[in-house]
Amino acid sequence: MTTWYSKYLSVFEKPFAMASDSIIREIRTKLESRECEHPVASVVVIAHNEETRLLSCLWSLADNICNYPVEIIGVNNNSVDRTAEVFEAVGVKTFFEEKKSCGYARRCGLEHAQAKYYICIDADTMYPPHYLQTVIDNLEKPGVVAVSNLWSFIPDKNHPWLGLKIYEFLRDIHIRTLFYKRPELGVRGMVFAYRAEYGRKVGYRVQVIRGEDGAMALGLKQYGKIKLITSSRTRAVTCNGTLNADGSLFDSFTSRLVKALKGSGRYFTTRTEYKDQESNLIK
Repeated sequence: MTTWYSKYLSVFEKPFAMASDSIIREIRTKLESRECEHPVASVVVIAHNEETRLLSCLWSLADNICNYPVEIIGVNNNSVDRTAEVFEAVGVKTFFEEKKSCGYARRCGLEHAQAKYYICIDADTMYPPHYLQTVIDNLEKPGVVAVSNLWSFIPDKNHPWLGLKIYEFLRDIHIRTLFYKRPELGVRGMVFAYRAEYGRKVGYRVQVIRGEDGAMALGLKQYGKIKLITSSRTRAVTCNGTLNADGSLFDSFTSRLVKALKGSGRYFTTRTEYKDQESNLIK
């Protein structure tokens, strides 16, 4: 099946040494053409040991069609593989963050971002051609302080296309419903963007293993609306790491269904704070 991301699969989950010089030159040339002094959005790619996926992510960003001036910067979150070499090979300005967590990495990016908007990018994810344009268009709307998007997984032998589509259809209903009262529970860092000035006021939680994006969204709610973009133009695709953690696709679906049913009250109420779970704290 041919998709918008088919060509990026030629380098996805493959060692950097296997990437051809022509592909690297193409990505570098396209990214260099985006360089500007006054970006509207900072596109911040965080990566921890993502040598095999980072190039496909950057390739997809290089191909993005966007009328707004943007800067693309990288955060190397203390990687021990060739992640730093990938950033360097395609000419992405990169900052090193020694402390490992998405919170530390995103905070590092926010400290160096120069633009009005901060667009979160995960190195294991690929973004469709109109992603940046559509995200910024929505951030420009009055009263909107942040946006999040829906996403898909890449089919493989353990996760067939039809099974993923059914899973994603039901999950999307769940996400859409959360956004009525608790958008902070529906955002995901790989498809999240916001006004940088408010993000700096809120600050990233760095002591949590996961949920730094939700905590940021919770703080941003006081400044305006957090909008869910449901357009296919912003549906990114990512690896199956979170699904694999639960076993089979059926196991992943049932575990998430049980959690959703137990917490069904979330769909009808709002909250201003959440209690940390010990298992989610960085020791």
